[in-house]
Amino acid sequence: MSNTRIERDSMGELHVPEQALYGAQTQRAVDNFPISHQRMPAQFIRALILAKAAAAKANVELKQLSESQGKAIVDAAQGLLEGDFMQHFPVDIFQTGSGTSSNMNANEVIATLASRLLGEPVNPNDHVNCGQSSNDIIPTTIHVSAALGLHEQLLPALVHLVQVIERKAVEVHPFIKTGRTHLMDAMPVRMSQVLEGWAQQLKANIGHLQDLLPSLQSLAQGGTAVGTGINAHPQFAAGFSRQLSSLTQVQFTPGKNLFALIGSQDTAVAVSGQLKAIAVTLMKIANDLRWMNSGPLAGLGEIELEGLQPGSSIMPGKVNPVIPEATAMVAAQVIGNDTTITVAGQSGNFELNVMLPIIAQNLLSSIELLANSSRLLADKAIASFKINEPKLKEALSRNPILVTALNPIIGYQKAAEIAKTAYKQGRPVIDVALEHTDLSRSQLESLLDPEKLTAGGV
Repeated sequence: MSNTRIERDSMGELHVPEQALYGAQTQRAVDNFPISHQRMPAQFIRALILAKAAAAKANVELKQLSESQGKAIVDAAQGLLEGDFMQHFPVDIFQTGSGTSSNMNANEVIATLASRLLGEPVNPNDHVNCGQSSNDIIPTTIHVSAALGLHEQLLPALVHLVQVIERKAVEVHPFIKTGRTHLMDAMPVRMSQVLEGWAQQLKANIGHLQDLLPSLQSLAQGGTAVGTGINAHPQFAAGFSRQLSSLTQVQFTPGKNLFALIGSQDTAVAVSGQLKAIAVTLMKIANDLRWMNSGPLAGLGEIELEGLQPGSSIMPGKVNPVIPEATAMVAAQVIGNDTTITVAGQSGNFELNVMLPIIAQNLLSSIELLANSSRLLADKAIASFKINEPKLKEALSRNPILVTALNPIIGYQKAAEIAKTAYKQGRPVIDVALEHTDLSRSQLESLLDPEKLTAGGV
């Protein structure tokens, strides 16, 4: 125990690593929760440190802290953010459900640094935690970290993905492919129409996510223990939001009802639900790419994705669609994260939700995974794939479903007979239609022209 020091809290004494910036309550959490050996996300800790700085600034304005105390706390927080701050935050994700251990971890670390800067004691509870409770600062930090993640990571990544898809759609507009429903041959579509569909899905998701931002940027801070605001200055919530907005350049506001924001995590559940919807969209895009790239000989082989790495340890020359596969796995993880958040969101017992750390972990994980995979999907799959035009034309020329265009002229039943014959004999539908209708080849070529059919008519 020679490399430790003695720290004290309301429960007594215990040993803490000599060089650690944290104190007794953090050490108790480290001892009590050796569960996953995963720390709270860096984005969450960053937001928590920013929140402590904003609280100190607000409390100085409201005369709850001296100017010297407030400045020491703010300087300590800023110094942390400029370095490797995560080394000072060892608390496991699976901890007390209010996140009190993480809150006290931040209070103790900042108090230690602030005390050194000020040259006199700065108390973790009385000064760094002034006007706060774990019960409002942790829900607030969930909202702040998620909002920053959306503004800084996910929304820019999704916009980038849309832009890449739309540029690729222009590039591939001349190419027409066999459409597929139920994975079976259907009427032809332009490659650009396929990609424009993807882009619109993503645009809708972006819009839904943006609609949730005002709720996410509405904060529980000021409610303290149960929502009543006990021990916080009446103007603290407004001052805190104003200071935090200045620090982050994102507009945060006090919540309209602090009881709701402390007792529930409905906003986090709603945001997670939208992240799940984005995951479903990315899964669809990834699987479309995988199918179109399949083969290259025994599959569809309509496109060729950029080759990024050898695809097999035993089969030479094999190249796999690794980026779409990674994206699909991200989507699966995000869907699983949403299930966890949904269950955790139900744990709003009376005046407090008691699964806050796992909500934070899963929400921020989903944001980061979706942001990173969206950029990879854009830059290493969609931007760089090549069209296999001979494959497209071969499939189109033999697609009996083109006969659908003849329905208004020869009727559904007659058209079905022609399609079945073309399938059975493996012949182009135009040749079979020429034998079984009174239409000339020139008429059939016009009626069955794939380019016209992609425009919805003949």
